[in-house]
Amino acid sequence: MSACTQCGACCASFRVDFSSFDLLSEGGRVPDGLCVQVTEHTWRMRGTDYARPRCAALKGTVGQKVACGIYEWRPNPCDEFAEGSPACERARARHGLPPLEGSQEI
Repeated sequence: MSACTQCGACCASFRVDFSSFDLLSEGGRVPDGLCVQVTEHTWRMRGTDYARPRCAALKGTVGQKVACGIYEWRPNPCDEFAEGSPACERARARHGLPPLEGSQEI
């Protein structure tokens, strides 16, 4: 099992903005109903702009067992997020989770 399916801290730590071209209605793959418009060409995953962010597509309990409800259709920033990266470790720390073994330095 991937550390990501036990963690989910990234989905509950960061704002997720992406191009309107990622939207299903614009030929992309992200369901429009899970997004809010920020600017003419920028959209955001619902729930990620709160003081305590949590993506509307995140299912489960952070640090225990999680899944992305739109994994196959997630926006590019989520697709590009790297397990064990400094951003990953910052998200894990925000949720009181230990660093991953072999992760990059923060």
